[in-house]
Amino acid sequence: MPVSPLSLSADFYCNLTLAKVMNRRQFVSGITAAALAQQPSPRPPNFIVILSDDQGSHDLGFLGAKDLKTPHLDALAASGIHFTNWYANAPMCAPSRAGLLTGRYPARAGVPHNGPNLPMEERTIASLLRERGYATGLVGKWHLGDQNASSPNQHGFDSFFGFHGGCVDYYSHRFYWGEPRRPNYHDLWRNGTEVFADGEYLTTRLAAEATKFIRDHQDGPFFLFLTFSAPHYPMHAPAEYIHRFAHLPPERRTYAAMLAAMDDGVGEVRSALRELQLESNTLVLFLADNGATREARAGLDGKPATTGDNGVRRGFKFSAFDGGIHVPAIASWPGVIKGGQVSEQLGSHFDVLPTILEIAGAKPATPLDGVSLLTVLKDEALKPRAPLFWASQGQFAMRKENWKLVVNGIIADGTAQGAKALTGEDSVFLSDLRSDPGETRNLRRAHPNIVDEMMTAVEAWKREMPKEQ
Repeated sequence: MPVSPLSLSADFYCNLTLAKVMNRRQFVSGITAAALAQQPSPRPPNFIVILSDDQGSHDLGFLGAKDLKTPHLDALAASGIHFTNWYANAPMCAPSRAGLLTGRYPARAGVPHNGPNLPMEERTIASLLRERGYATGLVGKWHLGDQNASSPNQHGFDSFFGFHGGCVDYYSHRFYWGEPRRPNYHDLWRNGTEVFADGEYLTTRLAAEATKFIRDHQDGPFFLFLTFSAPHYPMHAPAEYIHRFAHLPPERRTYAAMLAAMDDGVGEVRSALRELQLESNTLVLFLADNGATREARAGLDGKPATTGDNGVRRGFKFSAFDGGIHVPAIASWPGVIKGGQVSEQLGSHFDVLPTILEIAGAKPATPLDGVSLLTVLKDEALKPRAPLFWASQGQFAMRKENWKLVVNGIIADGTAQGAKALTGEDSVFLSDLRSDPGETRNLRRAHPNIVDEMMTAVEAWKREMPKEQ
């Protein structure tokens, strides 16, 4: 017999109402849990490594250069960490890049000097991150193989826009410096397809390609290696940039203009990150491949160049003194790296790979020489580290704490004498870089025990390295 609602007790209605409330709470709770379960986990961070070419270690506004204008790089430094003790792994282009990409000493990575291709068995940042689902791109200079079989696409980069060799003309994109052994040739590519863009200023085009890569891959994690050729010779810049520095001498004027164009390119990259709301999820590193050059090819009238400025540091590109290997270094990651920091942490290019891999949760495929500096980026104490070593054109060098030892060092100032190794007492040159950053005073006789200790370490390191090819 049906029960009339009027015949039900007040207690029944009270219990029924309570049950409805409880069921609604459970229902809402279930929806919330299901929604949370379906939400994606936090997106892995992006990585952008920007590399300049033959840039003087003093040639940025925040480093004290008064005749240059680099507002975007100055702002990048202000947003993160400026490292004051950062080194390239070699005083020339190709081995420096090999060390950065592999996390290993250039000789161990098979590129002890300019010329050899990066061996196929070497694992790069790109190849390791691609295995983690990253889109990987290189925009700019490669210089680790000039054939499609040894191109960036064969070393982990999904996409490549740039040139294979050591440099190109900024407007015709041709390589003119191989004659008479090799005729000049065009060298601008998108992956394996030759690209003709006569008249386009290379630095501007590279910046545009970099921002396009970022926009194309904004929805997933990416690694971008943006390798500007500026301010490497030939000394070319658009008139609009030249006019900014009309008050400077001709060589310095063009050099300043080239840096300004690159600086604007860095600004475009950062602007794209902000527009796409990716800045707080992207680690940006800015580095240089080696110090300023004194090659006549970068000068006027066949004389040694006077363009780049290494400040107080002795030597230039090709030198194992600090002018050849001590380079600018910036790390920026808003929200993760506190801005306005200046760090004395000793670091080098081969630390980039292990740092990025630790952040990405990836593992190296081979033993590394570099170390992760993630704890330093997170504003923790300086990280003790093993000494750094260099070998180049018969020179050997070692940095341990504040001590720097250079054996058979050259100055590489563009003169015939500067290309010769130092002799006599100075063939073994010990400096205390804290008190003498210009390596002007040889302390080998004042500290013979330190010289003996470091020479022993250099010899042991040489035995570990493959013989230079």
